[in-house]
Parts: sequence; C-alpha cells; structure tokens
Amino acid sequence: MAIGLKEPFLLDPDITYLNHGAYGATPRPVFESYQRWQRELEREPVDFLSRKGTERLAHSRSILADYLGTERDNLVYVNNGTVGLNIVARSLKLKPGDELLTTDHEHGGIDRLFRFMAERLGFTLVKCRVPLPVTSHEALADRFMSHVTPRTRAILVSHLTSPTSLVFPVKEICARARAAGLMTIVDGSHAPGQLPLQLPDVDADFYVGILHKWLCAPKGCAFLYARPSAQDLLDPLVVSWGWEPKNPGPSKFVEYHEWQGSRDFSAYLAVPDAIAFRRQHDWDTVSAKCRALAMQAQRLVSDLFGLAPYHPPRPEWHGQIVCARLPPGTDDVALLHKLRHEFNIDVSVDRFDGPRVRISVQAYNDENDIDHLLWALQRCCQAPARASAE
Repeated sequence: MAIGLKEPFLLDPDITYLNHGAYGATPRPVFESYQRWQRELEREPVDFLSRKGTERLAHSRSILADYLGTERDNLVYVNNGTVGLNIVARSLKLKPGDELLTTDHEHGGIDRLFRFMAERLGFTLVKCRVPLPVTSHEALADRFMSHVTPRTRAILVSHLTSPTSLVFPVKEICARARAAGLMTIVDGSHAPGQLPLQLPDVDADFYVGILHKWLCAPKGCAFLYARPSAQDLLDPLVVSWGWEPKNPGPSKFVEYHEWQGSRDFSAYLAVPDAIAFRRQHDWDTVSAKCRALAMQAQRLVSDLFGLAPYHPPRPEWHGQIVCARLPPGTDDVALLHKLRHEFNIDVSVDRFDGPRVRISVQAYNDENDIDHLLWALQRCCQAPARASAE
C-alpha cells in the first residue's frame, strides 16, 4: 500500500519510523515557513513580538478555528498538551469530598498532573477501569458513567488514548456528563489531524489538542479550547501583561493565556501552512490509506503471535495509530532498544495489560515498513506456545 509522501518529510531515510504518535514529523514546506518566521523574529524582535504578534496570532487562530469548527477567540495556543491541561487542572476549584472521574487509559504525564492536584486540593481522583478487550462504544460510555456519584464534579477523558490507541466515545460521554451537571475535560492530544474533529460536536467544556503530532505543525504547538461559558473559570498559568492589559481586547480568555512573556511563537504562525499542506495533498485520502495500513499492521502482528488486539476490528475504535499485544514475558525496555539500535526501527514498545507495540502510520510509511517491523519482531520475540490439537 504505497501512500507516496516520503519526500516532503525530513525524517532520516535509514530509520523505519513508525512512531509518529510520539512527537510528529513536519513536512519541509511547513518547516521552511516556520524558519522564515524565526528569521523575521531575529531581524526585528520588537516588531515581531510587541507590534505585530497579537494580530498575527489572531489570524493563525482564525484559520485553526475554521478547521476545528469553532470561533477564533475560543482557542488559545499553548506549547504542548501538558501546558494546556495544566491550565485547566490548576484552575479547578475542587475540594475535599469532591471527585474527578477519569479512566485507567490516560497519558502517564496527565495522570501524574491530576494526582498531584488531587493531593494538593484534597479531592479524590476516581479511575474507571476499562477492561480489555473493549466491546462497543456504548458499553464503554455506560461503564464510565456508572462511576459517577453525588460527589463527582468533573470528568477527564482522552479522545484517543496514548497507551492503548483506542478512540473513546467522547461525544457521548460529554453529553451524558453535561446532563449530569459535570465539568467536562477532554485530552485530545492525538486527535487533531488524525480523527475528524469539530469541537462543537464534542461539546466539552475544555479540550486540549496537539498540533505538532498529526496535524504536522512544527514542534511546540498545541491549543486549549474553552467553551465561552467556561472561559472565566480558567486562571492564567503564567501571570503577565494579559492579566491587566493596557488596551483590553474582546477576549479575556485569550489575553490571560496567550502572552506568557518573551518566547518564540513561530510554530503557531506556521499552523495555517500545515493545514494548507494537508489540503494540497488530499489528506482525507491519505488518512484513509494510513488507517487501512495501520489496521493491516495490527492484524499481522496479532496473527504473528496469536494474540487478540485490544479492540474488535471496527473502524470506530482506531485511527492511524494502533496497538498490538506482544508475547507474555517480553522485556519491553530491551525490545525497544533492540529495535531502534539493531534494526533501525523507531516504534513505541511499552506495557499495558502486558507488553505491547504501538504502531503509528503516517503519509511517509508503506508496507515495506510494516514488513521490516514484522521481520524484526519475529527475530526478537518468542511466540507463545499453542495448545496442540487433540
């Protein structure tokens, strides 16, 4: 399955790169735009930051907002998903006796953030265990909402989970949580550019998405969305000029969170170029091919070891990133390093309900990359013994 977009990317051609979900990869035209903005910053820093920065950022946000189906001033750029979720987490007004409901499939860094806040504020972090394999989106939503109690005040859920690559039914969960009067927080780190995403359709109070992953923007680029009725709930993570602006604008939300002191925001200004690059290359078709190749890769690895995947083979559960189980007893740390340094394969190997490999498929990948991974796994992993036929 040739997707045919290797040339625009700057990745090392000697590496079989199946780890786009880690930090993304930026196409050359987008990267060149990013560098042009950086050079402009160096030519005239005061013009770039103080005189023209607000207007340019607003223009970039307007294009991103159109892409995401929302209004410009419902979005603010942040460096990464962790920063965006820190803004939300550190603005929580939860207290002892309150509960925040989440799942056991959340990103490790975000899990640590909310455990930290629970310790500081005294609320209880309740984790709904989502057993594997999953069955249906309806069953998952039912299980999650069954953990809501009279003490639940907010929910946190991933759109596409980092450790297991499962697409969660966030629209259904947010609708049911809103009906119960709960604050809704969605970690959408992997969604923009990988899954169809219209923020009003998800209808969360707060949604954080990373743009340097699947949207292919430069590194250090993400957004925080807040519904208009919830924007005043957020305190600035970094207090600066926007807290008491000399010339107040129409959006206190943007003023509070956009200016965090002197920093290079060139990556944010290149977001329109990333969106344009995707449109020029018919990304709906590219993404469909990537999804098909990802499912093929998951099936082949699962068949290789005779192990069932985390989810049934239905499209609502996956995007361009999938997980496949590895044989019990596999040393995930040793395998990760062996694949990278002996076989020149960069792919995520970790543990969740046993060892697993997480395969990301982007426009620069093809069947040869999957074949190389299969060849390496055959040589590195011991398939479990199968029961003999009677």
